[in-house]
Amino acid sequence: MTRDILVTLFDYHYWARDRMLDALAALPPEQFTRSLGSSFASVRDTAVHIYSAEWVWHSRWHGVSPVEPLAFERYPDVPSLAADWRDLEHRMRQMLTDMPDADLEREVDYRLINGTPGRSVFWHMAQHVVNHATYHRGQVTTMLRQLGASAPKPQDLIRFYRERATRVH
Repeated sequence: MTRDILVTLFDYHYWARDRMLDALAALPPEQFTRSLGSSFASVRDTAVHIYSAEWVWHSRWHGVSPVEPLAFERYPDVPSLAADWRDLEHRMRQMLTDMPDADLEREVDYRLINGTPGRSVFWHMAQHVVNHATYHRGQVTTMLRQLGASAPKPQDLIRFYRERATRVH
């Protein structure tokens, strides 16, 4: 894995996140938190789970293994979630920019939420963050459709590459 490829994956990740957040911003509060019986109860809980998982991994990469995810209730609305997530994005991008190339291959020791020790290669974990978010954004899209709300703009990786290519040319 090269830094350029990893940065591009995170560019995609945040591009897709913004499409999801734009769709969520149109939801009335009652729909944002309505229990729909999915992996996570509501649209809010699923979106917070995506953010929280990214926050957990970022924390682990800085030597701190959180013992619990972020509480869903911490984010009563989309603007509060978006603000914290954009702050994390800034820190994530800065970390990727400042990281020596050799650190992409380094193994990182951490603990899972349940305390079980783990060890993984940095770029594997970073790629997991992007893949994990993609999986759950798909769930959010389904939940929005269940609510009768508008789905986000398409979030496919190939669409991101195509849009990026047209901006460059």
